[in-house]
Amino acid sequence: MNPRNTWRWIAVAAGLFAFIFFYQRHAGKNGSGPVRVLPNLTLAAVTSVQVRPGTLARIRADRTNGVWQLAEPIVYPAQAASIEKLLAGLAQLTPAPYITARELRDRPKADEEYGFSSPQASIFIEQPEHPAHLLIGARTPPGDQVFLQVVGVDGVYVVDADFLKYIPRTADDWRDTTLIELKGLTFDRLAVTNGAKVFELRRDATNKLWRMVYPLQTRANNAKVEESLVALQGVRIHQFVTDDPKVDLGIFGLQSPDLEVALGQGTNTAIRLQFGRSPTNDTRLAYARRLGLDAVVAVPKDLLAPWHASVNDFRDPLLASLTAAVAVIDVRSLDSFSLQQQTNGTWRVRPQGFPADAGLVKDLLAALSTLPIVEFTKDVAIAPDLPTYGLAPPARQYTLKSATTSSSGPTNTIIAELSFGTNQADKVFAQRADEPGFVYAVKLADFQRLPAAGWQMRERRIWNLSTNDVAGATIRQQGRVRQLVRNGPYAWAFAHDSQGMINDLAVEETVSGLCQLTAGAWVAHGAPERARYGLTDNDLQITLELKNGDKASVELGSEAPGNVPYAAISLEGEPWVFECPAWLYVYAQRYLSVPPNP
Repeated sequence: MNPRNTWRWIAVAAGLFAFIFFYQRHAGKNGSGPVRVLPNLTLAAVTSVQVRPGTLARIRADRTNGVWQLAEPIVYPAQAASIEKLLAGLAQLTPAPYITARELRDRPKADEEYGFSSPQASIFIEQPEHPAHLLIGARTPPGDQVFLQVVGVDGVYVVDADFLKYIPRTADDWRDTTLIELKGLTFDRLAVTNGAKVFELRRDATNKLWRMVYPLQTRANNAKVEESLVALQGVRIHQFVTDDPKVDLGIFGLQSPDLEVALGQGTNTAIRLQFGRSPTNDTRLAYARRLGLDAVVAVPKDLLAPWHASVNDFRDPLLASLTAAVAVIDVRSLDSFSLQQQTNGTWRVRPQGFPADAGLVKDLLAALSTLPIVEFTKDVAIAPDLPTYGLAPPARQYTLKSATTSSSGPTNTIIAELSFGTNQADKVFAQRADEPGFVYAVKLADFQRLPAAGWQMRERRIWNLSTNDVAGATIRQQGRVRQLVRNGPYAWAFAHDSQGMINDLAVEETVSGLCQLTAGAWVAHGAPERARYGLTDNDLQITLELKNGDKASVELGSEAPGNVPYAAISLEGEPWVFECPAWLYVYAQRYLSVPPNP
């Protein structure tokens, strides 16, 4: 056997014997030693922590006003969670065996045996009245415990080694990996340089909305700005590359950065971030630096993508933003009209005077306030340019007003005035009155959904009757007549001059639907329009006869252009054509039609 290996095994056995001897001898002595290694350690009171890992550089972090900052070997924001995990681990340390000073005196080489002659780490904790200096010695032979000494306290502790994972090896272990912390940062200015593209935004102090001030004075895309800031807040440092203040920034693409984001308050810049090229070995990263700190770091590129968007992406993508409740909607078109909210909350169409459909008014306001801009057509439009876009005069105009009260009485304040011109391909040109220098474009399909005539906004509930008020029904079709009598719920019979088969349940359901007749949409009105939508005198005509002598008549077309069932009623002495609910159209044709003569 090799004599050198023999002596190694003897040394290991001796060390293991010594540990077992002391552990067994002192395992039951917890009661004679302190309950905790650092009984006076109060986490909230600690002002500084200093760690020297072995022979490596000293690492120190100081806490001021509740904020941790690295002070050695570099000055940099610290990662509070990592520091406090170490402090929490130390505060919970309780000794397993406790080796007294007297027992140590019997072991002249105790410092070497327990690893204190070359400790794994030394830790200095500063707090008022109770500073602490710890030496971390060697692990016990099993490896799950470690020898620990508190300088100034006699004896050696054997403690659980789990807290060792919180001891930093380099300053990077305690450096804050957050690139920017927006929480608590006051700023109302945002400047972005993206290659040759530069823009600046300002946030209004009252409504907190962003507005672009350069290169254009215009509304900003608040959702885009806030989402981009959230993405920036989420950027974490992947690697600390260098802290050399004299390093050549050009090798990182930071001498003339690809992207720069600056946040400030008024004229003062609070934070400026610069982003350069990618490391050659990882294109998913980008070099970055924060002015005021010497560090060059590498960060993931994906969260920077929102800031590489075009300037127009940071402009408000909607044609209108409603900032107050709307009480009046004036529409100027071939058929000019006004929608006016009444004191009871209902709406009326003026000058026609008929009630407006609340659902259609709500849909109109929603459509106008969410109308997307598909193209920023012209940013410097002058009066001679407007006829080119059909905006002088506009083909259609919507003016939205709020209801306000002044000393002279109720008044209406204009919230938004939107003008629409000619269409080109699938776009329609548009303009806002408060932005006369800009011409936008919206989708033709979106524009076509906006009402152009007052009659389109009429209340769609045609009548609201109770089935129990119906005495019977007269049905006309192809020159033939059929009469039904209602004798009670789900009890129908033919009048004396009519005959055939009756499905009581189906007839009752169909008549119930007719009693609550509601237009899907108004399509047209006037006698010339009736035939255009497949309505003739030979089609199905149903008249509900009420017990009070009133009548309610509707006619259903036999043909449905575009597979949409159309029907008509008479209002103000003229036919009004509307889209009939499909199920009601089918039921009426199936259960109330007049069969041909045998």
